[in-house]
Amino acid sequence: MDIRYATANNFMHEPLYKLPKAFVRLPVAKALKNIQEELAQEGLGLKIYDGYRPYRVTVYFYEKLQDSVFLSVPWRGSRHNRGSTLDLTLISLQTGKELKMPTGYDKISAKSDATYTKLPARVLRNRNKLLAIMRKHNFTVYQPEWWHFDFNDFARFDLLDLSFEDILASQKP
Repeated sequence: MDIRYATANNFMHEPLYKLPKAFVRLPVAKALKNIQEELAQEGLGLKIYDGYRPYRVTVYFYEKLQDSVFLSVPWRGSRHNRGSTLDLTLISLQTGKELKMPTGYDKISAKSDATYTKLPARVLRNRNKLLAIMRKHNFTVYQPEWWHFDFNDFARFDLLDLSFEDILASQKP
């Protein structure tokens, strides 16, 4: 994992999470486990950049940037606020390095679109592999961002505004 919003290495250039954690709903976690097992047979794995995002962070993004194209408007919330969405990429299990993708994480451009085709063959293969395995396991890519995947039927999960500390505290016996 490389939880960018727990560091300043993100588009806001400041840490937004106190802990480098990625929380997801149980059906999402089960699907991720299956994906990891399948990818491991090819020497690949997933690197997760973001999962559940507290609603207050979505509000903060919008208050700071006032951008309703790239950001979710707070009155609707973000799919990340439901714990059913992930930002991720593929890595080599042997080296731990990311496979070459069209853009870096959170780099919005024409190349970040999941349907953009003017890319080197290797990059297209890597992106298409990621898209295919995620689709196979009930995820849908958010077209403007090749790294952003929503678990199918995400709307059945409620929007949440729990801190990571609250989530961890609720798991203790």
